[in-house]
This record gives sequence, C-alpha cells and structure tokens, in this order.
Amino acid sequence: MEDVSEHEDCSTQTLKYCVERPVFNHESLEESLHVKEKKSQPLIQKLAHYFRCSAKKAKSHLYSFLPILKWLPRYPVKEYMLGDIISGLSTGVMQLPQGLAYALLAAVPPVFGLYSSFYPVFLYTFFGTSRHISIGTFAVISLMIGGVAVRMAPDEMFNIMETNSTNDTDLKKYAARDDMRVKVAAAVTLLTGLIQLCLGILRFGFVAIYLTEPLVRGFTTAAAVHVFTSQLKYLLGIKTKRYSGPLSVIYSIIAVLSDITETNIAALIVGAICIVLLLCAKEINDRFKTKLPVPIPMEIIVVIIGTGVSSGMNLSGSYGVQVVGNIPTGFRPPSVPDLSFLPAVFMDAVAIAIVGFSMTISMAKIFALKHGYTVNGSQELIALGICNSASSFFQTFVITCSMSRSLVQESTGGKTQTVLAAIVMVNLKGMFKQFADIAYFWRTSKIELTIWLIAFLASVILGLDYGLLVAVAFAVITVVYRTQSPQYRILGQIPNTDMYCDVDKYEEVKEFPGIKIFQANSSLYFANSDLYVSALRKKTGIDPCAVLTARKKAMKRHVKRMNAVKEQKTTTVLKLRNDVQTGVQHELMNNEISSELAVNGKNVSRDSKLLDPSSKELELFMQPSTDVHSIILDLTPVNFIDSVGAKTLISIIKEYEEINVSMYMAGCSGPVVEDLNRLNFFEKANKRDLIFHSIHDAVLSCQFKASVTGRHHVEDQGLVDADRESQV
Repeated sequence: MEDVSEHEDCSTQTLKYCVERPVFNHESLEESLHVKEKKSQPLIQKLAHYFRCSAKKAKSHLYSFLPILKWLPRYPVKEYMLGDIISGLSTGVMQLPQGLAYALLAAVPPVFGLYSSFYPVFLYTFFGTSRHISIGTFAVISLMIGGVAVRMAPDEMFNIMETNSTNDTDLKKYAARDDMRVKVAAAVTLLTGLIQLCLGILRFGFVAIYLTEPLVRGFTTAAAVHVFTSQLKYLLGIKTKRYSGPLSVIYSIIAVLSDITETNIAALIVGAICIVLLLCAKEINDRFKTKLPVPIPMEIIVVIIGTGVSSGMNLSGSYGVQVVGNIPTGFRPPSVPDLSFLPAVFMDAVAIAIVGFSMTISMAKIFALKHGYTVNGSQELIALGICNSASSFFQTFVITCSMSRSLVQESTGGKTQTVLAAIVMVNLKGMFKQFADIAYFWRTSKIELTIWLIAFLASVILGLDYGLLVAVAFAVITVVYRTQSPQYRILGQIPNTDMYCDVDKYEEVKEFPGIKIFQANSSLYFANSDLYVSALRKKTGIDPCAVLTARKKAMKRHVKRMNAVKEQKTTTVLKLRNDVQTGVQHELMNNEISSELAVNGKNVSRDSKLLDPSSKELELFMQPSTDVHSIILDLTPVNFIDSVGAKTLISIIKEYEEINVSMYMAGCSGPVVEDLNRLNFFEKANKRDLIFHSIHDAVLSCQFKASVTGRHHVEDQGLVDADRESQV
C-alpha cells in the first residue's frame, strides 16, 4: 500500500511508502510465486527453425549484410545532398597530400596510399553501418604495416646503403625493395581482412571491449611517438636506416643524432615553414569551425606551394632536398597477393585487425550516439574485412577509420557515406595532447593510469605489435586484480528504513545488536574465495578457528584442574588410612577424621562442582566468545559463484555453526541461486532457509530467531538451577 504525504508547497513534497508483507526467504518466496513454464524444443527443431528460410528472414539478412539497400531508397536528397557535397569536397581536397604521407609510413611508394584511399572507401559505402566515419588509411595502422614490411624486406637484403648515390644500380635495388614491401603489405592486408571477416561472421564484435579507452589512448600516443621519430630524418634531410621492432624508437633517435651534423638546412627550412603553416591553419580551423563554411585545406595548399617552389628553385638538384618523384597515373591491374608471406605475418595481421576495428567502432559509436542511430559491431567487422581483403588484390594496405578526417566530415555537414575518399593524416598535435590523460587518470583512477602508462611504454619500447599484446594482457590482469581485491564493508541500517549502508561512511547508520551484515562488491570464485573468508573474519571480528582453539585450550586446563583435585583427594584418603593403621588414639583419630572430612567435604563439594557438566565454568567454555549470534552475507553485488565459491560458503556456514553463530545470505539474484543449485549447495533441505530476498528480510528473521532462542535459553537455565538446588 502506497501513501503520498502532501504538503502545501509542491516543491517540498516528499514521497513515502509503507509496505506490510511476510518475511520471505528463498523457499517461501518460491512457494508464493508461480514459475512460468518454458517449453523446451528438441535440438533438431531449434536447428530447423534457425535455418528455415522465409521471405521476411531473407530480406532481413540481406539488409543486414548490405545496409545501403536500407538507407539509400530513403535518402532525403533535398536535406542531405548539399551537406554531403560540402563534406565530400572538404575531405576529398585533403586526399592527395595525406595519402602520400601515409604511404611513406607504410614503407611503400606514395601512389599506393592513393590506391588505399579509393577501393576500400568505395566498398565500405555498401557494407558499413556508420553514416559519419571516414574510412581510409590511418597513421597507427600504416606505421604497424610499415614495421612488418621493413622487417620482411630490410635494406640489407638488397645491399642498400643510405647514401646520396642515385646511379642505375641503386635505383634497381630500391625498386626491388619497394616491390617486395608492396607484396608484404598486400599480404598483410589480405590476411587482416580475412581475420576481420571471420570474426564478423562469428559475431565477435564484442572483442573491442578488451581495448579500453586508457589502453587505446596510451597506445595511440605511443604510435604518435613512433610517427614523430620516423619523420625526423625527413624533416632534417638525413638519410638513415629505418628500424622496426623492439627499441626501434631508441635506435631511430640514436641514428638521427649520430648524423645530426649532416642536416640539410634547406630541407629543415622548408619543413619548418610547412609545420608553422599547418599548425596555424589547424588552430584557425579549431577556433572558428562554427563560422567557417569549410575548413581551410592547408595540406593541399602546402603541397601545391611546395611543388611549385621545388620545381622553380630546383631544390632536389641544387640543395639535395628529397622529393617524392614521379607518381604514376591510373590504376594497376588486380593481382593475387603473395600467399607465401601469410604464415610469417599472421600475428601482425591479428594485431592490426583488432586495432583497426577498435578505432572504427569507437568513432562509429560516438557519432551514432550523437545523431541518434545505432551501429552493428559485427557488421562493421564484416565491412572492414571485405574492404581490406578485396582491396588487397589492387595492392592497397590496411584501412580503418581516421579520427580527424571523420571529425571534419561530420562537422562540415556530412550525413551519409559518400563515394569521395578523404585521407587526413593523424593530428599528432592532438595525439600528443593525450599526455594530459596522465593528470586526469591520476585524479580519477590509478588503475586506468597504470593501463595507460603500460600501453604507452610497452608500445614505445617493444614496438606497436608487442606493445599492444602486453597492454591487453595487463588490462586483463587488472580485471582479475579488481575481482581479487574487492572492497569489503560492514553494513548497518538507516534508522526507520529498510535501507542499509556502510557503517564506516555514515554517522546515522547503526548496526543491530548481535547481527553483522557483510558485503563484498565482487563475485565469489576461485581467485578471491580465500580473501573473502579472511575479510569476513576481519570485518566481523569473529574467527571460528581461533574461538575453537581457545575453547580446546580452556577445556584442557579445566580437565587438568579436575585431575589435580582428584589426585589431592586420593592422597588425603590414603593418609587417613595410614594414620589409622599406626594405632593413634581413637578419640584423636576421630577428631582428626572429623576435621579432615569437614575440610575435604568442601574440597569434594568443590570437586563435584568442577566435574558437574552444568557448572558455570564449563558452561562458559561452551558459550560463544562474542555477542554476535547472526551474520548476514549480502550477495547483491555477486554476479556468479563457481564450485570453489560454493564450497567456501558451505565451509563458512559449518565453521560458524560450531561456535553457535548462524549464517544467512541475502540479495541473491536468480542466476546466483541457479549456480548454487547446480553446484549442489542445497543438498540439505534446511539450507534453503538461509537465503532471503533482501537484507531486511534476513535481519527480521535473525531478530525473531534470536528472541526465541533467548527465551529457550532462560527456560533451560532455570531448569538447570532448580536441579542444582535439589542436588544440594
């Protein structure tokens, strides 16, 4: 029955409720409810239903596999067309310079960056579910591919030495090296696409949850460090070897510093001017993005100006500034990737597949939440898998979502995927700003800070592939650590309510006399069962083992004292008999015997009292050494219990029963009760009486049982006292 207390001022109205019902334990609650009958179908019928084809089901699967069939007929041309055109032009005008830059990171000729900007984006239009992300090459992925390509086709394999020589022999060596690296990149792309496609078909879209935000941000910050160090030699005009694998960042910095005296001043000036122009343009775009109709395309402007200056001043011939060179026109004919590389690059492909999908789904979810639609993680895996695997036949390298390009596309009015591809180099300035995460996570979560630092340091030192593996493994370990080291607390009641909170946190919260309510905010399983028992003993202040040990010691002392008294009595009787045999005078003997009997009568009486099982001293040994008579385990936060956890609960109940402390459980969810039932926790029927629907139900039951037990104890104690008086 509900009651609303009304006040004159509606703003101060307070809602109250008063419910009168029986106290329910699990068994009584189950008896008062009617369980819905579930008709279980045979396996054959389930399989037949799953594989049964109907027009509606076929249409649903087709729309799921090809989302374009669903949104294209409903495309509002008048509302979206203008925004999509502006968005496409804004991102498309950045395609050329950024495609070239990403190709250099991937260790392939620049034109392959342009190929990767067309084929995959065209395919994603048909299979993708996000309306706003912009698919293409991404710095982190490009750098990971470049590491594999350099490892599989190093300069030493072709006898290439980094010099300024440009004779025909060296050009042939460079061409052979680049051809092999393109084959490696295509093989990695094919295998990455197949892995993503298989994961999507198997509905493994949830794998991205293991790449937490701190891990991804630490990983991408480390990737920014890799990108920055790999570009130092181009900025300074120094020719050094390209390193990959563990410690590649350190080797690259050492190589650049070793040849720092050979810096090409002209290249440094050109690079510095371009950096200043790009940073200024980015700053203007960020500050005035609401006022600018489209972002300033400074990247293409810099390329146009740089190309003109290089050609007019002959920077390559006169000053030794490296240029991209000739870029072929048109597209290459398709060819099958070299399958012989697949075994050697399998682990790299797995890492690239997971990282690429994580980048895509994270940005897709952000835009979907902002604009009110949903994305399908498994379908995104299928889309990326098709894009990468099919495009690999055209010598592309792996693509994924570009964060900065997606932001440009969304902010300039893009509503759907367009056929115009746009590649934007990752804003290293923005990625380096992620160092501010250290201060943020220091304030909010030390564990997430540790994940960020491990992901960053491992990726910088060991390389992006091994660094990612270490970061994921460490993130999983932190999950285990959190479940192994949960927070334990004793709960008390907020007065005159059925709500219970931490007694150490709120002054108003009070405990019930003789009742302890224990809570742990994690599941109970093999990894934390021992810690659970230890925390229970520490928080409640009751250790059954210690109590039983103390009782045994007290009992031994008690028996020892009784034996001593018994021996003393025997010695006294023997002494009296010896005195009689020596012929002492009868009168004196009688006096002494009377005196001794009087004295020994007291001893015997005291002896009998000690030997009496109903004596107060022995009764003290048999009573609990604490005022607590009931302990309630709040299992509300528990999600599951395994076999070790169930055995732990059984052991706890048995141990505390031996010291006359009753154990109860409250707040068990349905799955937890099912776990206990499956693990034979309810072998004894009376154990079902130990589980209550809520803490308050358990408390009321404990209080009632304690009052009944107290009355029985008083009655039993009265009978014992009456019997003792009759014996006296």
